[in-house]
Amino acid sequence: ELLGLPPVQRGFAALMISGLGLPLVGVFIVGLNIYPLRFTIMHVALLAVALGQVFGLEPLLAALALCALTGRVLASFAERPSGAPGAMGFFMVVSIALAFLVLSLGGVNANAAFELLWGSVLAVRPFEVLMLAAVCLCLTAVFIIKRRHLAMLLYDREIAWCSGIPVKGLTVALYVLIAVSIAAAIRLTGALLVDAVTILPALAARNVGSSLTSIAAWAVGFGLFGNLAGFFIAVFLDQPLGPVLVLTAGAITLTTYGLNSLKGKRP
Repeated sequence: ELLGLPPVQRGFAALMISGLGLPLVGVFIVGLNIYPLRFTIMHVALLAVALGQVFGLEPLLAALALCALTGRVLASFAERPSGAPGAMGFFMVVSIALAFLVLSLGGVNANAAFELLWGSVLAVRPFEVLMLAAVCLCLTAVFIIKRRHLAMLLYDREIAWCSGIPVKGLTVALYVLIAVSIAAAIRLTGALLVDAVTILPALAARNVGSSLTSIAAWAVGFGLFGNLAGFFIAVFLDQPLGPVLVLTAGAITLTTYGLNSLKGKRP
């Protein structure tokens, strides 16, 4: 009976779409070793929603636009010897401070903005499902078209540059895609739990895959299975979906580490 309700159907569709596309984001983040980027984008998305509340903008579109801009700016810092972590920390701290200030000056209810911290898959709107599908389609297309270049870039940036690969342009594209994808995914599980559909499947896939293509395929498989299993476990136990998704994805990841240990491989 629950699966017959439109909100549940939309949430289920969003989870399946995210399971097919968003694990690629985790593959890129792990490969580039830019784990702090996701925290920065989560804070920037909160600022964007706050601005949307004050100025009457569509929250998702505001988040996508501001996060894409942030990703582009951070990509420029990746070219520097010190890398982008410092800039990520700066944007993370400043954006959350600006979010509080905007909400205070605007005199609006902050509840809608801070719903991003925990999310609600059952509150996903049809428009948000379509935007998520578009983002995941772009991710998949970029991976398929630029698979060879991505494999070289994620392996070694300098070797990729010496091989004639457009490192700068590809880095910009990846940063923007990662930022937009996280902004689109936050509505599902919340900013605090978005790793369940990005990082954890990628970490599990690295334990069983041997090439970029196989790691991506495993990540998508783990992401899809984790979302599917987590959804039905949460419904069956009548528990919040976000924590159940994280624990399900975490269990899958730990299992792959355990299998590596049994085989005598280093994690």
